[in-house]
Amino acid sequence: MRCVIARFPFDLTKSGVLESMKGIKPEPVLGASVTVGRRTYPVKQVGQVITRQDRRDFSTGEVVRAMTQLGFTCHGIPPAAAPARPLTPLQQASALLG
Repeated sequence: MRCVIARFPFDLTKSGVLESMKGIKPEPVLGASVTVGRRTYPVKQVGQVITRQDRRDFSTGEVVRAMTQLGFTCHGIPPAAAPARPLTPLQQASALLG
């Protein structure tokens, strides 16, 4: 399938992406991600490997669109942890006293 990433056309196939990602250790996922085989990779890492371009040259959306069209499962940004409620003055004093 022909995809345009960072203004450059690429002929990508699902098997080609699987082969390219074979042996690549996934980085920690902090944003959008894509599942390739049984591993989940950050989208930018996959884009860098398959295009051999710097991560700053393409957007996450371009790679997500291409991976979705190839049949890979893409995940959005993981939900942020709920902010901790501030302690009341009574709870703070209790915590300080043990």
